[in-house]
Amino acid sequence: MMQWSKSQRLLERAKRSLAGGISSNVRASARPFPLFFEGGEGAIIQDVDGNRYIDYVLGQGPLILGHSPPAVVDVVARAIRGGQLFAAQHELEIEVAEKLVEILPGAELCRFGLSGSEVVQAAMRLARAVTGRTKILRFEGHYHGWFDNVLLNVATPLDQAGPRTRPHPTLATRGQAASVLQDVVVLPWNDLTLVEDLFAEVGDEIAAIITEPMMCNTGAIPPQPGYLEGLRRVCDRYGAVLIMDEVITGFRLGLQGAQGRFGVTPDLATLGKAMAGGFPCSALVGRRELMERFARDVNHSGTFNSNVMSMAASHATLAELAREDGEIYRQMEENGRALMGGIRAIAGRLGVPLLVQGLPTAFHLAFTALPAIRDYRDDALHCDKERYSRFTVAMLERGVRLIDRGIWYISAAHTPAHVAQTLETVEDALRAI
Repeated sequence: MMQWSKSQRLLERAKRSLAGGISSNVRASARPFPLFFEGGEGAIIQDVDGNRYIDYVLGQGPLILGHSPPAVVDVVARAIRGGQLFAAQHELEIEVAEKLVEILPGAELCRFGLSGSEVVQAAMRLARAVTGRTKILRFEGHYHGWFDNVLLNVATPLDQAGPRTRPHPTLATRGQAASVLQDVVVLPWNDLTLVEDLFAEVGDEIAAIITEPMMCNTGAIPPQPGYLEGLRRVCDRYGAVLIMDEVITGFRLGLQGAQGRFGVTPDLATLGKAMAGGFPCSALVGRRELMERFARDVNHSGTFNSNVMSMAASHATLAELAREDGEIYRQMEENGRALMGGIRAIAGRLGVPLLVQGLPTAFHLAFTALPAIRDYRDDALHCDKERYSRFTVAMLERGVRLIDRGIWYISAAHTPAHVAQTLETVEDALRAI
């Protein structure tokens, strides 16, 4: 059995100088408690007590190439010897922008940032500017950052959520300004009829629809057939902007992200996480006629935007992902399918009601009798979260690190041997809990 005594000591020490002992509230829920790590290589991460884990957390998704990939870290190390930040332009940012325009169906112009939260704000500001409207339609269970005007209805208790057909916009934390609620409308995801009904009622007030194109922050829920196409049609009909939040799905579901995988092109798309292979970088891409407003009358700024480190990491990561016509994605998909199928087979053999849902590079596990999770309320009503939390601890104790909310991320560094070892661990953990 693993022991984490040094992590415990470091957590107590951290609490004396870091609020809660952590730097992101997302990490507070880690069980058995927030651990401390000292290194990672490939698909393996090591904690300060010397325990090694096959890692499916991958920094919450960014490590598409695994930990410390030489193809990225060596490029970054060389690049920053020439400077880190110029408060001006450099050629590498043009090269990354050109690559995004080349790769992504919806990218005609780009702007760079550091985090997904930032570029979501830029996208919504731009949508309001071009439409002259203020309201944003968002969906239950989707996460678009931690800022006041988007940290809404992510995990609302159902006794506060209101009716399914028109959920109540709800704040998520103390200190949020209630005034943000007047500019948001909330619906359940994957129900196109409700979207059409809403726009028939107040479509001339809605500036944009913002959506995860595959719902990854709650479950790994693919869009229903025709759903994204329907959102595209509604936006076209009513003059609203379709924003795809591809911070998770971008470069994870394929080189062209969700917009390429599902064949629906948004007006604007936010990118982050995987695009820089673990370094801080984000981007907003979209139609030229919209994005050009940043050069005229819509402000988007940032001291660290397009810094050398972020651009070098993005350039190297995109080159690696595109190498050999996307061979990396074929490998990841093969390993992901083997893992998903193996887990289903083990659960079936043991008689455990365990749903495996999603796509091979980002899938979700839930203890539920449902044949599929379709939206946030399915997840909230019918999934045994406490049982899954116990499962993650059992897996951690046996050398596999998972995200507590159920999503598994696959990297290019995972191999068939890692898959086989993980499946053995899954069976042992399921028997144990």
